[in-house]
Amino acid sequence: MESNILLQPVVSEKSYILANAANKYTFFVDAKATKVDVKNAVSKKYKVTVTDVNIVTVPGKLKTDWVRRLQFRKSDMKKAIVQLKKGDKIEEFLNV
Repeated sequence: MESNILLQPVVSEKSYILANAANKYTFFVDAKATKVDVKNAVSKKYKVTVTDVNIVTVPGKLKTDWVRRLQFRKSDMKKAIVQLKKGDKIEEFLNV
């Protein structure tokens, strides 16, 4: 299951500031992923040492379909903030 845990890196100003200033990297992950799964997946994919993982569930937004007059909620997303060992970097975040 480790290969399907990391969905994509989060592209935002806050995530790039965290990456450059505090060596923390942010990823959207699978809804069933645990901290241990995320730690192992990041270590294996980017060949870095992970020291800490925090996970946040971002609630889905409420949307309205104005044609059919229906309201629905988009699915929740899980976001993982990964702290790396001092000196380790993920190049994918630095090139953008």
